[in-house]
Amino acid sequence: MSEKNVHNLLLGITYPEDLRKLPIEQLPQVCSELRSEIIKELADNPGHFASCLGAVELTVALHYVYNTPDDRIVWDVGHQAYAHKILTGRREQFHTNRQLGGIRPFPSPKESPYDTFTCGHASTSISAALGMAVAARQTGHDDRKIIAVIGDGSMSGGLAYEGLNNASNTPNDILIVLNDNNMSIDRSVGGMKHYLHHLHTSTAYNNLRNRAAQRLNRWGWLSKDRQQQILRFNNSLKSLLNNQHNVFEGMNIRYFGPVDGHNVVELVDTLRQIMHMKGPKLLHIHTVKGKGYEPAEKAPTIYHAPGKFDPETGERITTETGNLPPRYQDVFGHTIVELAKQNPSIVGVTPAMPTGCSLNIMMHAMPDRAFDVGIAEGHAVTFSAGMAQDGLLPYCNIYSAFAQRAYDNVIHDVAISGLNVVMCLDRAGIVGEDGPTHHGVFDIPSLRPIPGITICSPLDEHELRHMMYTAQLPDMGPFVIRYPRGRSEHADWRCEMKALEIGRGRCLKEGSEVAILSLGPIGNKATRAIAQAEEQAAAQGHTLHVAHYDMRFAKPLDEEILHHVGTHFRHIITLEDGAIQGGMGSAIIEYMADHGLTPRITRLGIPDAFIEHGTPEQLYHIIGIDEQGIAKTILETIE
Repeated sequence: MSEKNVHNLLLGITYPEDLRKLPIEQLPQVCSELRSEIIKELADNPGHFASCLGAVELTVALHYVYNTPDDRIVWDVGHQAYAHKILTGRREQFHTNRQLGGIRPFPSPKESPYDTFTCGHASTSISAALGMAVAARQTGHDDRKIIAVIGDGSMSGGLAYEGLNNASNTPNDILIVLNDNNMSIDRSVGGMKHYLHHLHTSTAYNNLRNRAAQRLNRWGWLSKDRQQQILRFNNSLKSLLNNQHNVFEGMNIRYFGPVDGHNVVELVDTLRQIMHMKGPKLLHIHTVKGKGYEPAEKAPTIYHAPGKFDPETGERITTETGNLPPRYQDVFGHTIVELAKQNPSIVGVTPAMPTGCSLNIMMHAMPDRAFDVGIAEGHAVTFSAGMAQDGLLPYCNIYSAFAQRAYDNVIHDVAISGLNVVMCLDRAGIVGEDGPTHHGVFDIPSLRPIPGITICSPLDEHELRHMMYTAQLPDMGPFVIRYPRGRSEHADWRCEMKALEIGRGRCLKEGSEVAILSLGPIGNKATRAIAQAEEQAAAQGHTLHVAHYDMRFAKPLDEEILHHVGTHFRHIITLEDGAIQGGMGSAIIEYMADHGLTPRITRLGIPDAFIEHGTPEQLYHIIGIDEQGIAKTILETIE
């Protein structure tokens, strides 16, 4: 069957203005074609899958009703925005999604005027939309419509409530669309999930209330104060009649719904009815994550980002064979269970990522000692601090990029009191196709200045186990372990765990001309790069001896190693999978300066720039910290 026959409507849509020319009866077919397009492309070019399928009808309805891009759609966590990309001038490029040089993994104003806000992290849309609404009024765009699209998983984040609170008392006409699919990545947790599941409002009531308000307004009886009094009375009356309090209307935010989020015609009708209403509004829609693709509907967590799959059968495709090393996250998941069996004080905490960080292993083995707190990173840290204050030993596992949201909590709630909270920062360093919103490169520079904190990174999975074991020993205080996404080094990952001396690195290879000081798994690239550089030097008739030290700790640094290399080597290369501005390399330069040592130091790491998306191998090569780049730096250093 030709593409023209499969996508005969979609082929005629380049921008939303083309979509708006269609009669409303053809919108279901547009939705069907969009689903087919997303399934076809993502089967071969992996990305965020199930969330996008669930938001297809909503996307079509929003672009059909509103005059985008002049009207603003603000996405919350842009992994649900693939249909949006296809409808906004990027259909021909969609096959390059998340690829090096291709379209970006999440909406970005740098890519399209239809992408109104950068959105890779959760719970931001309401605050951003409110800011845009205020800006519209200040700049003479009073007719501009602002829509925030937020999922119920994101509603568990504190920032969403801060935005709601401010929206309730700031003049605005924003529409908040609550895309309620009972999911974030794993199943949503907490009271909001149950509240949304049972929330109902009468459409007839809303229509009656609307007509009454319009009539009172025509009669001149609705001053601002009187309007607020009537609104509060109506909300109280409705709560009494429904035997249920509506938290949104309790904040003077008009509530509509729930509405079937997969009935595109009904969505269009509803949006048209409420789009000109004054004041903040919330439209609650029910959707199914993975809608229209049975395997994704049955297993939405697996199909959140399933990798390559057979579009006909749903079977996931992998090219990995043999006895492979485990993923670092799985080593963490199994090791915390092993440690928890030995130490009854250990508990596990994650903000909505139990599968992603493999804490689900502990949740299955010890359900009363592992906690998913929802998309709430700051709360995860302070919750952990509360447990640590009264005798428990929490391992709080957060993706490095998301842990940025808990910075004050780490300082104020953990570090000042010296509490033994173990921060396990998964996805540290370059993560690949998810791009700059997800690269975990700022943890060392941000955490290093905090007094009393320990920061370490394992060379391999054995070292990860040793560090996790060390972290639970008495009087460790705040303890950070950072490790990357992906597979570790050895298939035989289990080993007897042992305590490491805090602030003590190790020499992996003796040398004379150059010393490489590496931190974490990227040290394995350094080992291979050293062999490559020495081989190239030998081929040119030169003898090269490069020393290699695994620092293990970014704080405290091993001052014995630093004194040795500072006094015995003219050339030092520091290597880390993180930002070099303020990172371990900067700390080593500070040590040398403080002690009057003057070796020539070259820092390798993430440069002072936001690194775009691509495979990790491609990105490491571009920034010069793959094996080839490290070897090149070694040879250039001694020239």
